[in-house]
Amino acid sequence: MLDLAVILKIIGVSASGAFAPGPLTASSITLGAKNGWKAGLGMAVGHTIVEFPLVLAIAFGLSTFFQINVVKMLLGAVGGIFLIFFGSLTLKDALHIRTLKTSNDKLRYGSSILTGIFLTAFNPYFIAWWISIGTALLLEAVAVVTLSIIVVFYIAHVWLDYFWLILMSKIGSFSKINLRVYKSILLILSIMIFYFGIDLLYKVMVLQTI
Repeated sequence: MLDLAVILKIIGVSASGAFAPGPLTASSITLGAKNGWKAGLGMAVGHTIVEFPLVLAIAFGLSTFFQINVVKMLLGAVGGIFLIFFGSLTLKDALHIRTLKTSNDKLRYGSSILTGIFLTAFNPYFIAWWISIGTALLLEAVAVVTLSIIVVFYIAHVWLDYFWLILMSKIGSFSKINLRVYKSILLILSIMIFYFGIDLLYKVMVLQTI
């Protein structure tokens, strides 16, 4: 079993990934503006659906697969396209929404869980974090690889994602009090999401690197 010192180190190092500005953070604020804190919970669940199997794969020696250049390029290309699509939906709302009384607009971007899955699975920076920082932390913390130890390790890591994404969605929900504030937040976030998507595609297709 992991001792307290190791768990605290896992939490500290994990914060570098969980709290970093990125597509998940921006998107959780965007969805939170319409769906409140539950959007962040859904995104965190989607994130977990992808991340936990990845942690198991790394723990049991499959991390080299994710270092294959073709795999990284494919993830980057799909991820960049999805971010641009998501950003376009956000921008459309920022420019055209006329009222906050839109009961049928709940989860209009699709399930927040699916959004969490896509933004995690096709984010090569997330993969890179796990095959570098995450792998080093895992190997240091887990002397003997067993499923029970990996579960404890992962819980010590993943609760930060739930905390952060729910918090960001709750912050996004505050914009409901004023239509102008809401539209301004959506506009800013759409620009951020577009940037993440274009930057990702540029690195994949032009620089051919992640």
